[in-house]
Amino acid sequence: MTDQREIIEHLKKTLQLLDLEKSKKPDAPVLVKAPAPVEKKLEQYSHDYIEFTYENPTTYHIVNYFSKLLEKAGFEYLSEKENWNDKIKESSDRKFYTVRNGTNLSAFVVGKKWEWSKGVGAIGAHADALTAKLKPSSLKDKVEGFDLLGVAPYGGTLNELWFDRDLGVGGRVLYRDDDHGIQSKLVNSTPHPIAKIPTLAPHFGEPAVGPFDKEDQAVPVVGYVSEEDTPPSEDEKKSPLFGKHCINLLRYIASLAGVKVSQLVQLDLDLFDVQKGVIGGIKNDFLFAPRLDDRLCSYASIIALIEGSHDLDVDSMETFINVTLFDNEEVGSLSRQGAKGGLLESVVSRVSTALYQHDPVDLRTLFANSIILSADVNHMFNPNFANVYMKHHSPKPNVGVTLSLDSNVHMATDVVGTAFIEELARLNGDQVQYFQIKNNSRSGGTIGPSISAQTGARTVDLGIPQLAMHSIRATTGSRDIGLGVKLFKNFLQNWRPVYDKFGDL
Repeated sequence: MTDQREIIEHLKKTLQLLDLEKSKKPDAPVLVKAPAPVEKKLEQYSHDYIEFTYENPTTYHIVNYFSKLLEKAGFEYLSEKENWNDKIKESSDRKFYTVRNGTNLSAFVVGKKWEWSKGVGAIGAHADALTAKLKPSSLKDKVEGFDLLGVAPYGGTLNELWFDRDLGVGGRVLYRDDDHGIQSKLVNSTPHPIAKIPTLAPHFGEPAVGPFDKEDQAVPVVGYVSEEDTPPSEDEKKSPLFGKHCINLLRYIASLAGVKVSQLVQLDLDLFDVQKGVIGGIKNDFLFAPRLDDRLCSYASIIALIEGSHDLDVDSMETFINVTLFDNEEVGSLSRQGAKGGLLESVVSRVSTALYQHDPVDLRTLFANSIILSADVNHMFNPNFANVYMKHHSPKPNVGVTLSLDSNVHMATDVVGTAFIEELARLNGDQVQYFQIKNNSRSGGTIGPSISAQTGARTVDLGIPQLAMHSIRATTGSRDIGLGVKLFKNFLQNWRPVYDKFGDL
């Protein structure tokens, strides 16, 4: 009976408390979480990303787009061909960016109380994506009147995943201007597809099965030539590209660039899927889009830098933060615009020299006190192939950024780097996931080990998880880009005090 009375009394008190809560005024504080606005904000990044990747299909477009965003946010452009010392010393905002080759970008903010011995907190990602590139001479013999385009695979492309897709063309055009010499323009055929790699119908039997020869059987069809085609004019024949590419392609590219065919000097063009990205799934859990690898982390890191820079007090800021986007990761990074080309190291060196002209800077000491995030997409769990994943190493959508781990150091993440990210995430209320390949599978690679080896800085490989990596069209969670921005922004703002907790480890 005593127990029953105690239970009844407890229930009465509970009801009284509930009545008291109901009687409170509307402005009384109530400890209730309201995740809806946060989720809407996170999802908004995916909607913005869809427009971004649709309008900027090539690496040239990506870097050009980010350059404009940075300029709008108050970042000042620094040319690699000029001395930076005066601009950096005299700047009141200390926000800058530089571009190499139109495909490699480095943006940074350096506090006025930064000391070089405190190192740099940087995020590196790669802006290139798998594509098919126009050959230096793309002209091919017509086959029964069909106009074909000579292209070469960039990374693992021109496979079956590229067949029967609506392919546009875009990239960089060099042209001659009588008043200003050789100039450059970006062209983009979106939403117009100019090419298709047609499959062979299964009715033809074995030839339709594959494997297919990438040189002879993965050739884009761009037109059907009739006798009515206008022959090249004498003026068009003046272009050094005449005879290397079909005249119809040259005319089309010239029209996109707003120049005459005779002005064309050189082309660096990609083929790409023109289909726009979309939010999908019954409850809109997913983002379906082309070129996720690694535009996802490139976008999230630059947006994090721009958004985070609005809250910085440069006058009292004691850190040096950087985001660098590299080219050519998909083909090994060994180029002047790739991760092995050294733009990040060059930027850090030049900034240090500008601010400490009379105090010798030891770059090895600087980088030893630094930490770099190598941000590249990694593998989300695929429910149709559950057996290829290890338990506790199978990232899910809309959960959080994933640490990339590998026992053979194909990834640069070490135990201290793992603990650093876990601590950073804990302080920000973020969740971290983990991915490591099974022993019977081969691991991919990314820029992390190269950057770590070149600089001596601790480097952590992590990224936004995705399904169908290296497909022409892939999938990520509709909140995953926002979660990436959130973690990257937290890193750029708080990396130094968190890293200091690890002392000399």
